[in-house]
Amino acid sequence: MRRLAAWCVRHRGITVLGWIAILVVSALAAGAAGATFKSNFDLPSSDSQRALDLLKTRFPGQSGDNATIVFHTTPAPVTQPAVRARMQAMFARVATLPHVRGVVSPYAPARAGGGAAIAPDGHTAFGTVQFDRRAINLPKSAVLSVIDTARGAGGDGIQVELGGTTIQNAQRTDRQGASEGIALLAAIVILLLTFGSVVAMGLPIITALVALGTGLSLVTLATHIFDTSNFTPALAAMIGLGVGIDYALFIATRFRAGLRDGLDVDDAVLNAMDTSGRAVLFAGATVVIALLGMFALGVSFLYGPAVASSLAVLLTMTASLTLLPAMLSKIGRRVDRWRVPGFGRQKPAGTGFWYRWSRLIQRRPWPAAIVSAALLIVLAIPVFSIQLGSADAGTDPSSTTTRRAYDLLAAGFGAGFYGPLQIVAELPRQGAVAGLPALRAAVARQPGVVRVTPARVNPAGNTALLLAYPTTSPQSVKTKDLVDRLRTDTIPAIARTTGIHAHVGGTTAIFEDFAAYLNSKLPLFIGIVVALSALLLMAVFRSVLVPLKAVAMNLLSIGASFGVVVAIFQWGWLAGVIGVDRTAPIQAFLPVMVFAIVFGLSMDYEVFLMSRIHEEWVRRRNASEAVASGLANTGRVITAAATIMVCVFASFALGDDLTVKLFGIGLAVAVFLDAFVIRTALVPAIMYLLGEKAWWLPQWLDRVLPRVGVEPSPDALAEPAELPRERVSA
Repeated sequence: MRRLAAWCVRHRGITVLGWIAILVVSALAAGAAGATFKSNFDLPSSDSQRALDLLKTRFPGQSGDNATIVFHTTPAPVTQPAVRARMQAMFARVATLPHVRGVVSPYAPARAGGGAAIAPDGHTAFGTVQFDRRAINLPKSAVLSVIDTARGAGGDGIQVELGGTTIQNAQRTDRQGASEGIALLAAIVILLLTFGSVVAMGLPIITALVALGTGLSLVTLATHIFDTSNFTPALAAMIGLGVGIDYALFIATRFRAGLRDGLDVDDAVLNAMDTSGRAVLFAGATVVIALLGMFALGVSFLYGPAVASSLAVLLTMTASLTLLPAMLSKIGRRVDRWRVPGFGRQKPAGTGFWYRWSRLIQRRPWPAAIVSAALLIVLAIPVFSIQLGSADAGTDPSSTTTRRAYDLLAAGFGAGFYGPLQIVAELPRQGAVAGLPALRAAVARQPGVVRVTPARVNPAGNTALLLAYPTTSPQSVKTKDLVDRLRTDTIPAIARTTGIHAHVGGTTAIFEDFAAYLNSKLPLFIGIVVALSALLLMAVFRSVLVPLKAVAMNLLSIGASFGVVVAIFQWGWLAGVIGVDRTAPIQAFLPVMVFAIVFGLSMDYEVFLMSRIHEEWVRRRNASEAVASGLANTGRVITAAATIMVCVFASFALGDDLTVKLFGIGLAVAVFLDAFVIRTALVPAIMYLLGEKAWWLPQWLDRVLPRVGVEPSPDALAEPAELPRERVSA
């Protein structure tokens, strides 16, 4: 780290200009290429994937996704001649639009899929738009044309709304900029209070923004390589902005401490990079490893978010290790210019809140450990009621057309009409359609099925498609149970009597299969991440109990954060405060992604706290004093860094996207608990109770483990640094 820091100081002009050049080039390239977002849920071994594959190969006219055009009339019924003529003309215009393969009007005969698409009250009806591609591959402009054409028929007592995944993808508005603005404002205020200097505050902000701008530009380019969901840039911005400011904060704090200890500017830079810089390198690498661990799951949907988030962390870490030391060497002692009166003053050793707090924990370790652990356990209790799945349009903001379409369909037909199940039947031989009525009747008899459309047979006569409309919403547990009954009981029974092998597909079934797959892989993923992290910590701190304690603490913080997420989004506690008016299952991929992110971020604070404690332990060989000194020296900066990250994550929960809200709340709660409960109370208490035993490592393991240090070697300060001949003046 000293050599890297020395090079950046010696070539600070090249370093700064190099970062600016990378930022400009990547931004221009991203602007020219644009973003191509896709959400690929392909699971080759699943029943829903088999249904989709059959539609693609044998029924290409039905392999694309569809949209629903819902209209409600007052006071005239939908069958009134003037209304009928107006809506039929609209459906005809939609049928001619690009990427529209066909339109089924509610005024068509029942055998063609119409007729029953008019609600019993006669005032609500819907038509179906069949696209030639899946929603992930449709140009946004094509979907917007359908929306504009359909809604153009509204007015004069006719309300027209549209639903479906295609419409949801197209209607999403980008509020990421507002969230980033709020997060930056909060970070500026906290940094000002922490440093008490405008100049010192600006350095972490500049470092994070340069790295994040570069990272988001590269994420945009990466959408052309990986299937990347549209929530990915917000997730990458959340993580990159939070860790970027935090990493720079830790290094800048150590730099200012070096100046106060009498070091000259260049030596203060080298000392900061050789101590906090090492911790940043290790912490950032741990986050990247945890995120890239999602590749072990074998789900292509997760690759894009994993790569994007890793890229954001990698770039912010690199900027903190290169751009920041170059700027610090230039700013020098002017880092404390433009002071804010009353803030940022360093307390004398042995004074201040964190010194008193560390001594309080030292005197009362058992109460501190019991109270903090009990709090985390209580918060984690709702995890045992977690329901994984996918939220339907009923959780969309009330201002969106998909939410209004959902409400109209639910009122007119029942909540299940928004998520029909696709029953794709393989016929035993060409033209063997005699068993299709039995299949339709068997599905229709199932509890929870309100309607099954007549079978549509492909031109080759070897595949048929039926749509089954549940009585319950796509996110309901009862709908999931219905899918399971169809697959395990109804369809196998029909296959035995007719030879027809059917598969249950559609968006609802796809998300159920996706959730089941991730549930089966989650223990393996957690095991891999936990084992690798424990081995790394064991190599760094030369201890068996320290990594075991770290793993337990991280799992506690993750469990507690999941518990809060379940209580808010699934149970509805305080949901209205963040703009959620309907409960929903927790997104199936959230536990995997949040675990990877939170485990990595928790390791950040673990490394920053324990590296300082370990540094004091090596110097003093007094376990109790090492903990007290480590907490007193890092408590303020860890809580300041965590407060910034909590504000960053919480600000992203203010938008409309439910997925981003889930991530924002989950990550904000996890970081808050990790920094303010675990690192400042539970971990110090446990370290006090363990005493010297905390640093026990068997000799045979000490010989086997590689030596990886986050503190400088004892002779590091004696190494000559190749620095500019001209010192930066104060």
